[in-house]
Amino acid sequence: MTLCSASVSTVSAGPSLAEAFVAAAEAIGRVSGGESLNAALADLKRRAPAQTLAAAAQDLCYNTLRSYGVVDVALERLLQKPLTDFPVRGLLLTALAELAARPHSAHAVVHQAVEAVALLGHSRAKGLVNAVMRNFQRRMPELLSEIEATEPGRYRHPQWWIDTLRLAYPHEWESVLLESNRHPPMVLRVNRRRLPAKAYLEKLDRAGIPARSLGQDAVLLEKPCRVERLPGFAAGEVSVQDAGAQRAAPLLDVRNGMRVLDACAAPGGKTGHLLELAECDLLAVDADGARARRIAENLSRLKLSAKVEVGDCRKPEAFWGARPFERILLDAPCSASGVVRRHPDIKWLRRKTDASEFGRTQTELLEALWRVLAPDGKLLYATCSVFPEENGAQVDSFLLRHAEAEMLPLPGPGGGDEQRPPLFEGQILPSADSDGFFYALLKKTSTGAPEW
Repeated sequence: MTLCSASVSTVSAGPSLAEAFVAAAEAIGRVSGGESLNAALADLKRRAPAQTLAAAAQDLCYNTLRSYGVVDVALERLLQKPLTDFPVRGLLLTALAELAARPHSAHAVVHQAVEAVALLGHSRAKGLVNAVMRNFQRRMPELLSEIEATEPGRYRHPQWWIDTLRLAYPHEWESVLLESNRHPPMVLRVNRRRLPAKAYLEKLDRAGIPARSLGQDAVLLEKPCRVERLPGFAAGEVSVQDAGAQRAAPLLDVRNGMRVLDACAAPGGKTGHLLELAECDLLAVDADGARARRIAENLSRLKLSAKVEVGDCRKPEAFWGARPFERILLDAPCSASGVVRRHPDIKWLRRKTDASEFGRTQTELLEALWRVLAPDGKLLYATCSVFPEENGAQVDSFLLRHAEAEMLPLPGPGGGDEQRPPLFEGQILPSADSDGFFYALLKKTSTGAPEW
């Protein structure tokens, strides 16, 4: 299997590979210590002396974590004893991934890795880094062949993750794993209040940005680009949102004048979409104050308005105002197993027991929010997971507890729009056009529902 890389050594007037190695090593070291890549990269961007350095280091981090399952095993075989120095371990993982991706540049990669360990302030480890890199260079074909003969090496996922997907999707599990290792697509959502998708595609064409329609308001870029290049982005004509995520708002069937709750709403992509579809009285709630501020920022750019509150959606009595909601979108916290190509650290930070722990929170959220849903109202349960324990099994258990709950049918494969990501019993699997998502639309029937 060829390991992919976004090499930084040829960036004109940019950082040296050694400097990028240093920045990436610190981030990967923090991930090895259990921190999320998002948090490590956010700190890196705050501290990096140049934007090009942060971008180069980010590319190296993503390459390393996509290659994890191979380079981590290779490193353990090359070391005589475990390496507990996280920055040096992060440097070696990053450099091994780069060397595996660019074997023809081995001399430069090894040299820059040794330079980087000195820049890290760990000069005493120069001999170790040099020895490990040169040993890997000599043994690379043999080591990679051995490691990739195993399933974690071949698919670059933990074995328990592979086994879970194989059981859940006997025919699709391998494609899910392969898609999860690829670079994610960049999909836009055109703000239909401002212009139709066809008109925006014409704008992209004039700007020299190749793209195609995915149906409805979704537009897929042929190649990702910075949002600053997108015509009309600052003016709110378009947002970046995965095609699978764009299924949520239309499924909820929001209409003008309805009272709507967007629960666990940050960073607000679905909030904006709901408001683009209908003139509704919308309350967006998230437990994280910093993330909740992003909802308001996104709505401001789109020139849309909603009430945004910080709160625990398991305790809706604190914010609901004793008026039931006609529509509720519950974007439930989950393992994020459907979006690992955007967050490749997730598959190595998650544990097999995590789905059950998320499941308890999901159950609490469903029970709490169901109480504030009006009779004949609809609740859309959504996750970005591909694990049935968080999805279909969670909904089935809820339906057994609530006789007044009815699960409404969703569009099947194609759903009347063959370009959109298909839903199979509510599940969207990762594909070239979409990440992995799950949706279940629940209606509260009048029978057994409380009187308001």
